[in-house]
Amino acid sequence: MNTPRSSPPPCSSGQRREELVMSAVPEAERLARVTLSCAVEPGDGTTSALIGQLGALRALEQSRVPKPGSQLHERVAEVDPERQLDQAERCGIRFLVPGDPEWPTALDQLDDAMGDERFGGTPPGLWVKGPMPLTELDTSVAVVGSRAASVYGVEMTRAICDHLAVAGVPVVSGGALGIDYVAHDASLLAGGATAAVLACGVDRVYPAQHRLLLQHLAAEFAVASEQPPGSAPTRLRFLARNRLIAALTRGTVLVEAALRSGALNTAGWAEKLSRHVMCVPGPVTSYTSQGVNNWLRQGRGTVVTHGAEVLELIGRAGDHLVEEPRGEERPRDALTRVEQQVLEFVPVSTPAEVDSIARSSSLHVRDTVGALRRLQAKDFVRLEEGGWRLVPDG
Repeated sequence: MNTPRSSPPPCSSGQRREELVMSAVPEAERLARVTLSCAVEPGDGTTSALIGQLGALRALEQSRVPKPGSQLHERVAEVDPERQLDQAERCGIRFLVPGDPEWPTALDQLDDAMGDERFGGTPPGLWVKGPMPLTELDTSVAVVGSRAASVYGVEMTRAICDHLAVAGVPVVSGGALGIDYVAHDASLLAGGATAAVLACGVDRVYPAQHRLLLQHLAAEFAVASEQPPGSAPTRLRFLARNRLIAALTRGTVLVEAALRSGALNTAGWAEKLSRHVMCVPGPVTSYTSQGVNNWLRQGRGTVVTHGAEVLELIGRAGDHLVEEPRGEERPRDALTRVEQQVLEFVPVSTPAEVDSIARSSSLHVRDTVGALRRLQAKDFVRLEEGGWRLVPDG
């Protein structure tokens, strides 16, 4: 059963949004997409497929035809698209459709990733509030995770998002409790850009605790949704929202997720879209890391432990290369292979003759003598009465 969507309340400003760029999309097609956006549930793959095959106008005509067991034609009849657009624009909300200069073309790939279940697909349009053009998300990264974030999860999220912000990479998340909030907050504190994709109308605040955050994003960056203004969030709308987060970004970082976490759904869409799925491993005893660790065990994600590793994965070939970590270098590491081989068979306490060391190391006596002399100069061994032995701590 479809949850009713209330009409958006008129805004007090009465200011219509100025168009920054002219769009070549015919007005009739835009109005048809507004109607479909208001009448169908997010992730309605059948409608997406119809739009792809017939275009928005003919898909709308098909939706007006009564079908057994469906009330879609009734919902379509209730929509006044011009009024919806007018009220949205007076609230500073714009409606983007394919063909608009600001339309994120990465969303078009959702039709190919939809599969046989007919859930997903490219939305009829996006409702956006905020000055950030969505084309700026072309190089963005999604950072998602558990609502019940642990101290470890919060610390890892802040560290990764701080690094991405410094590198100029926008962060996209869902504005939810836990990891989502930390991802947005950390990006802002580091002076970076961040956008939220919601499961409700962009004029609504959900969750209520994040009012200041969402208002700030809507004023300075961007808040987006395929839901028209006035829409309430539902479980299925959250799941549908997840595919947009995955599609808008170059990869998804999964910080913490239980075995049945919604964040895994976002990672699943990233996988379908051939985007990078990057997993921050967690303690094996942590409930909130079980889902992430399980994905890694199945080989479905790449381990990331630092923002630099995220940049290396999403960047172009050769960019942001990460130097492989090495342990602390020890004096023995600088020795040649022969010197190390000889050193292995120099005794600690009782001195040994050269021929004995040569036999044990399977080397010629001449090579052994040369190596011992070099090791003596480097203060690894000493010559005493009765033979050679190691210098203490050598």
